[in-house]
Amino acid sequence: MNDSTPNTAPATRSLALPAATIGLGAFLLFLVQPLLAKRILPWFGGSAAVWTACMLFFQVLLLGGYLYAHLLQKLTAKRQAFLHLILLAASILVLPLSPNPAWKPGITGDPTFRILGLLAATVGLPYLLLSSTSPLVQAWLARERPGWQPYRLFALSNTGSLAALLGYPVLIEPFLVLGVQAWVWTAGYGLYLVCAAGMVWRAKGLPELSGIPIGAVNTDMNAIADDATPTASLRLLWVLLAFVPSLLLLSVTSHLCTNVAPIPFLWVLPLCLYLLSFIICFDNPRWYVRKAFVVLLVPALLGMGWLMMPDHVHASVRIQVIVFSSALFVACMTAHGELSRLRPPPKHLTGFYLSLSFGGALGGIFAGLVAPHIFSTLVEFPMALVLMAILVFIAWMRDSGEGTRRFVRLGGGLLLSICTTVLGVMSVRLERAESRKSMTQVRNFYGALHVVEQDEGRARMRMLVHGNINHGGQFLAGDLAKKPTTYYGPESGVGLSLRLLGEKGPLKFAVVGLGSGTLANYARHGDLVRIYEINPLVRKLANTWFQAIPECSGRAEVVMGDARLSMESEPGQGYDLIAVDAFSSDSIPVHLLTHEAFQQYLRHLRPGGIVAVHISNRYLDLGPVLFAEAQGGGWKILEVSNEEDDDAGVFSSDWVLMSQDGELFKRRELAVAGAPVESKRSVRRWTDDFSNLYRIVK
Repeated sequence: MNDSTPNTAPATRSLALPAATIGLGAFLLFLVQPLLAKRILPWFGGSAAVWTACMLFFQVLLLGGYLYAHLLQKLTAKRQAFLHLILLAASILVLPLSPNPAWKPGITGDPTFRILGLLAATVGLPYLLLSSTSPLVQAWLARERPGWQPYRLFALSNTGSLAALLGYPVLIEPFLVLGVQAWVWTAGYGLYLVCAAGMVWRAKGLPELSGIPIGAVNTDMNAIADDATPTASLRLLWVLLAFVPSLLLLSVTSHLCTNVAPIPFLWVLPLCLYLLSFIICFDNPRWYVRKAFVVLLVPALLGMGWLMMPDHVHASVRIQVIVFSSALFVACMTAHGELSRLRPPPKHLTGFYLSLSFGGALGGIFAGLVAPHIFSTLVEFPMALVLMAILVFIAWMRDSGEGTRRFVRLGGGLLLSICTTVLGVMSVRLERAESRKSMTQVRNFYGALHVVEQDEGRARMRMLVHGNINHGGQFLAGDLAKKPTTYYGPESGVGLSLRLLGEKGPLKFAVVGLGSGTLANYARHGDLVRIYEINPLVRKLANTWFQAIPECSGRAEVVMGDARLSMESEPGQGYDLIAVDAFSSDSIPVHLLTHEAFQQYLRHLRPGGIVAVHISNRYLDLGPVLFAEAQGGGWKILEVSNEEDDDAGVFSSDWVLMSQDGELFKRRELAVAGAPVESKRSVRRWTDDFSNLYRIVK
């Protein structure tokens, strides 16, 4: 980066320290996000919504940091330095980085505010200071270098953030356990404190802003004039141009994590693209080719809308990731390119950044707090697409650029108008399709649930659906209503195990994950089935729309709360079988597959008991994980796969059966149906402190 630009005062001090402070602060700012989110994910059921709640916290605190930097500019340089130094010293008191287990939820319900409180107590002050670094240092440089443009340092800040997000899944997560990751971050924060203290010392003797001539060095023809105060309408446009991409980012992330898996990669990738667009747009105005991106925006938005339609929601993971990611990047480039064109002179720098962070935080608040409570479906995603098209239309027609021919301006406006109309029609069709196929739709922190019916006559079935994933169902014909269906048919691994175990007498078995309650159909008179369920809405739907629980022939108990936490608080139960079937999106939450989880299962099993793990999955190969646990834990292991049977309402399924003695596996029924589990890839044994989903992506 050059130390000076044309028409500016000569540089008197090196940019090395400011650049190092901003880059390191941004790196730590975004490194802590996946680290902490993964650390607390097991405490809240492994739901994709945990990522959204974490994102909400980080966006709101980013706003707090930008507000702090903005308000700090109203003080004298010496007072700024004194206050900031005090806060830097105080932030040491919360180190090392370690969430307090006392924040683990003890009751069911929406844990959003508990997650926010946990994160605030764990990393609140350090994160606030880290988030204030970029605007604060840029503001100090604006005083130190009259007439110099500091906006390229915003690109540097986002580059540091991007490096952290890309480095975490590639260089950190596969090799370091979570405890070591926390210490590495703490050490990095110590280095940051040294750099930040150096900047404070350098800033304490700066002149006051009122005495600085702000030079006209912004060559962008659309930027604000030198000392013009931004109008209210322009500030609103800044906020909206930050709000809509933020909402779209969270919508894409939630969609991918719900319908694929809540893994760091699918949380990090959209955020990386979001940051990359900031880097490109604020590095130099020439990178944002306005006409090209406005044209590209149309197929990008329509492509996302097309993949959300009912006929296309089951597209392959490769297609989904490519389309949603590339389209999100185009949308963010367009919105952030417009922001770059409208940036003010350095005198209004902190106010500009405050508006950006306010818009970003609004997107997080809307997606994380408002939408789950006012909508019964994920309506904010198509809403974000429509809003993006409308907003870019307004920005384009407001100022399509000096020298733009009239027919080009009108043509761009017409194209965006058509795009907006088509997206609106698609959104209405999507909502109507959801309403037509659903008997009821409900939503909370854990996601949107639908009860749907399909087929006709005696084959008509009622299903419980979360995203694109079926969570059990039943026939509606009276004599077939209690027949085990979907993934739990009589020839499935869990069905065979329960039938053979039941030959010895009454059964006591557990199910991790209620769904529609289908497995309760296996309970006979004298049997006990205890079901662990974290989502209150699932229990309500299972009791209202399905018969398995209300009309169970045995005794059915539903224990509310995360299964791991519930089992840890209970004495040994002596279960004959534990069925692990708690799917979050299309994958069992990681914390139910770790060594510590299997230790709990073993504690609750009677001798000769079986743990049956449902591994049917389109995207992840869970077999090697269970094989690694079996090798390390002395489990006998068998995989049972069964074919689809439409007449019986049975889906194809894969179950892995694990037992400490495996005597039952010698029975002919299981020996014929089962096959040894072979690991085709080397997978390290998962623990609560280490897991790596990238190794098992199909």
